[in-house]
Amino acid sequence: MAKSSSPISAVAERYAGSLYELAVQANAVAMVEKDLGRFEALLADSDDLSRMIKSPVFSSDEQFKAIAAVADKAGITGLVGNFLRVVAQNRRLFAVPGMIKAFREIAAEQRGEVAAEVASAHPLTAAQQTELKAALKGVAGKDVSITVTVDPSLLGGLVVKMGSRQIDTSLKTKLNSLKLALKEVG
Repeated sequence: MAKSSSPISAVAERYAGSLYELAVQANAVAMVEKDLGRFEALLADSDDLSRMIKSPVFSSDEQFKAIAAVADKAGITGLVGNFLRVVAQNRRLFAVPGMIKAFREIAAEQRGEVAAEVASAHPLTAAQQTELKAALKGVAGKDVSITVTVDPSLLGGLVVKMGSRQIDTSLKTKLNSLKLALKEVG
């Protein structure tokens, strides 16, 4: 995994690496990935939770209590529950999305997979995801684990980020390219 010069990325990678080591020792990598995914979904669905983890206004004690309550209510216990509490105590909640991404990358690399982020205009069916994985496996030469997000602003198509590559087949990008071409002509 390429190291980033960003301080937030460095913090995220260190925490994710530590969590991965603990998950391996507990033989719970899959469970940790699942719990991290559930917390990531909570973040995506709640503007208040997202604001709380990003805002420096909240004290570490307030963040700790809030994260503990959210984790308990969501049933996120064990390693991930404790991990989120430690991160809150250390005032590093702002880096949790990066930690989740870094954990997935580490886990995929250890399984011999390549991680890919896919943004689509509409939710992908299971068959579409399977077909996409097969196509990406042909490109990467390895198994591919995908994380799919929905971005309605794409209008259609996909944006796939795999390692340092980005494949953008979105209608939004094609329309923007056409718009630029028309400006140059006129």
